[in-house]
Amino acid sequence: MVRQPTKDDRFSFGLWTVGWTGIDPFGSATRPSLDPWEYSEKLAELGAWGITFHDNDVFPFDADEQTRRRITGQLKDAADKAGLVIEMVTTNTFTHPVFKDGGLTSNDRGVRRFGLRKVLSAVDLAAEMGASTFVMWGGREGAEYDSSKNLFAALQRYKEGLDTVAGYIKSQGYDLRIGLEPKPNEPRGDIFLPTAGHALALIAELEHGDIVGLNPETGHEQMANLNYTHALAQALFSGKLFHIDLNGQKGLKYDQDLVFGHGDLLSAFFTVDLLENGFPGSPDGPRYTGPKHFDYKPSRTEYFEGVWKSAAANMATYLQLAEKARAFRADDRVQEAMRYSGVADLAQPTLAPGETVADLLTATDDFDLDAAAERDYGFVQLHQLAVEHLIG
Repeated sequence: MVRQPTKDDRFSFGLWTVGWTGIDPFGSATRPSLDPWEYSEKLAELGAWGITFHDNDVFPFDADEQTRRRITGQLKDAADKAGLVIEMVTTNTFTHPVFKDGGLTSNDRGVRRFGLRKVLSAVDLAAEMGASTFVMWGGREGAEYDSSKNLFAALQRYKEGLDTVAGYIKSQGYDLRIGLEPKPNEPRGDIFLPTAGHALALIAELEHGDIVGLNPETGHEQMANLNYTHALAQALFSGKLFHIDLNGQKGLKYDQDLVFGHGDLLSAFFTVDLLENGFPGSPDGPRYTGPKHFDYKPSRTEYFEGVWKSAAANMATYLQLAEKARAFRADDRVQEAMRYSGVADLAQPTLAPGETVADLLTATDDFDLDAAAERDYGFVQLHQLAVEHLIG
């Protein structure tokens, strides 16, 4: 039986997840909306550690300053009383029609300036709420028609916008880092920075890139037929895994936002294995220590009882996978299979300390080419052991 989640698990939820009313392009809402603090109080009861939100998840797009402060203050009070951390805040630059061609990369300079002011206002809000991460998902930054964009200028404007926001964070002395969230498509036909690699490449060009990293999402990577665990590894390798979004996805479809593990369960297992156990054979390798954030949507077939059960299912699935991943790593059969497969050997540098290219070219290694060609790596059996732990 899976244990109940605790604050130490650091599970967090976006208010837009449990707060989704079921509206989609083909149907109206199937359940009413609640006030933001009602969702947060219920999440605390379920064992969540933290919450996150977009600015317009909690107050209307056209709210005046007095209204914004009243609502956000009430949410902060409710979160504090429930023992919840507001660990991340983001901004919505994708719903209002003004952002139909993007916020930071719109062809309309006035829209870009308006969008940048909105982002900076949300940065102030994030700092006020005590958040440590400011996620930026450019859902409308992109195009449907290749003829519609000067793509070089679009990347220039994206860089300009990110550096402006990051520079502002530094100038204000905020303890915030930016997490870019890649996605290949939807709602735009092609979204700029579609993968973790694209985002890392742009971050490398930033003046203030030291506080800009990644917030990879399971479904967004798998929508592009990519491996989410590999994306996390790439971000860790680059020192840029600032935040994560966990959910479920069944391959090359629209963004399904299923409960974590309700898509590719075996992939979810290895995601949790990496998060909980680190890289095999590299005990001193980089580890992710941030929140386990769920960015999913309760099915529109559910009413409120189903909403809360789906939220609990995310945490329960993670905890069960974590238990199985620890047992997998501790299994003597797995340890032996890893040795047979040479998993730990990959951490050994190819060149010896101080060895030069000239040394390599003249070296007489005791290397048996035929034996190496005939080597059995045993990867299938190693993976089968993971399957046994997962379903056994």
